[in-house]
Amino acid sequence: MSRRSLPPRGASPPGGAGLRPLLLVATFNPGKARELARLLEPIRVATVGLAERGLREPYEEEGATYEENARGKARHYAALSGLVAVADDSGLEVDALGGAPGPLSARYGGPGLDDAGRCRRLLREIAAVPEPDRGARYVAVAAIATPAGPTRTFRGVCEGRIALEGRGTGGFGYDPLFYYPPLGATFGEISEERKHAVSHRGQALGLLVSFLSSEEGRKFLPTGGS
Repeated sequence: MSRRSLPPRGASPPGGAGLRPLLLVATFNPGKARELARLLEPIRVATVGLAERGLREPYEEEGATYEENARGKARHYAALSGLVAVADDSGLEVDALGGAPGPLSARYGGPGLDDAGRCRRLLREIAAVPEPDRGARYVAVAAIATPAGPTRTFRGVCEGRIALEGRGTGGFGYDPLFYYPPLGATFGEISEERKHAVSHRGQALGLLVSFLSSEEGRKFLPTGGS
């Protein structure tokens, strides 16, 4: 699945010349927040984080799918903040684990584990799986919601496999384990720019950005910052 083309950087924002619509980036994950803000740059929106709006309570992701979690999170924080909110839910699906951890990727192994701990847990679980059978994919669903309720979602998928060991220190989450064959490297070994061009989140946000540049999508945006 290839990423759709984005408006050129420096193009006029959807709200009109000189206006920078304000979007709430609805995540407490700092790595994800940076990626979301960076991927929204082509349409020159201003972004603000949850903490900057005084929102500190995490949203309980109880949905069974990425779409349910992303949509619920975006609606929740749009209603609380009074801003148009962008959220996503993403996960790693490992074939040898029957598609797990999937939507539970951020909580894989229990609440006491950090990213490095979850990566170690995953490597232990598939230690006996030979390299050709370590297929996996990253999935992301981005959602945009207005305080009044309208919501849209966009899905991206990136196919790869789980490396035999962690490689690289870039990115976050399972990136050091996610080997992407077309680049011959894990997501932990490549630059953010190269990752965004092919990643699951890059694809999903690319579709969202294209939507916001359309006539229908412009109706989701305020006319300026607030």
